[in-house]
Amino acid sequence: MNPNGWLIYSSEDAVRNQAYIDWVLQEARHLDMNIQLLYREDFSIGHVNSKLAILHQRKAIELPSFAIVRTIDSLFTKQLELLGIKCYNSSLVSEICNNKAKTHQYMAMLGIPMADTIYGNGDSFDGSDVPFDYPYIAKEISGRGGKQVFLIKNENGEHGLKGAAGGWIIQKPAVYGKDLRVFIVGKKIIAAVLRQSETDFKANFTLGGSASLYELSERERDIVEKIINTIDFGMAGIDFVFSEDGSFLLNEIEDVVGSRTLSALSDINIVRDYLLHIKSEL
Repeated sequence: MNPNGWLIYSSEDAVRNQAYIDWVLQEARHLDMNIQLLYREDFSIGHVNSKLAILHQRKAIELPSFAIVRTIDSLFTKQLELLGIKCYNSSLVSEICNNKAKTHQYMAMLGIPMADTIYGNGDSFDGSDVPFDYPYIAKEISGRGGKQVFLIKNENGEHGLKGAAGGWIIQKPAVYGKDLRVFIVGKKIIAAVLRQSETDFKANFTLGGSASLYELSERERDIVEKIINTIDFGMAGIDFVFSEDGSFLLNEIEDVVGSRTLSALSDINIVRDYLLHIKSEL
């Protein structure tokens, strides 16, 4: 029997990602996988008669064998898992990787090299709590895509920061305008993309930086493999920055990762790789 699955987006994100959605559905048909696009807003989760329940448009719905969850909602993903639905990515990945403080906390236990980091206290930002000299980096814990990331050069920069949902992390800066995204599927490294900017300390391709394919060294591959052998990822982007001596420093892990840059630089079909991984696990 062909595996049945849900592809779940928020309705707003679905509009922006229609090309990617079409790509997933097309590849699924080629692989004899039945995948249905559904919107997070149409679901209700809770418990009824002391049993966990999920409703779609206020009605019971037949549950799939798997779900590709392309929205950030670890509670929702956990509900699906408790109802027996295999989720990609898992609720654990969603919880850790969409919180920069939790990402660094988890990876520090593994001894993964990272820039020195202070986990902020609550939603407020108080420069007097920062133990680093200027300049330093302030990041909103839940920020994505290079947004809500600030280079603080002096006290005036601190005054420009407002409260953030979930708080901030504070880091010593790495080499400006250069980072690396490693695309992974399951336990496999698919490709690495070097992103650089001549005009900004952030190198995100979507923010105007340039990009090129990058060959990982043996030492760099070892670091990536240590990460992916500890957590069961479906598909993710593991982002690194570089220290002054050129070595890797883990920056963050993208749960709901996009692949526009990889598609622009290569003919790698990462969506097909992802669906084949899901199909093999099922």
